Amino acid sequence: MSRLSFLTFCIELYAEHKNMGSPEVYVLFVKSGLLDLLKSDYADLHGMSFEYLMQFFDNYLEEKCSCTTAPQ
Repeated sequence: MSRLSFLTFCIELYAEHKNMGSPEVYVLFVKSGLLDLLKSDYADLHGMSFEYLMQFFDNYLEEKCSCTTAPQ
């Protein structure tokens, strides 16, 4: 999977996971620095399971900001 495909995959799946729009998730990932982390740690993260990634994103965003208030 290419990096761009991986980033798109993460944004779309997190949007579904949190019942949010993809543009909202993109902005959230950019503001929190998660998008940069996904780019830099692509080699480690792209093979992880959906469940692991969603937990990782939730934990990361919880630590970085209080912007994970969207309903699940």
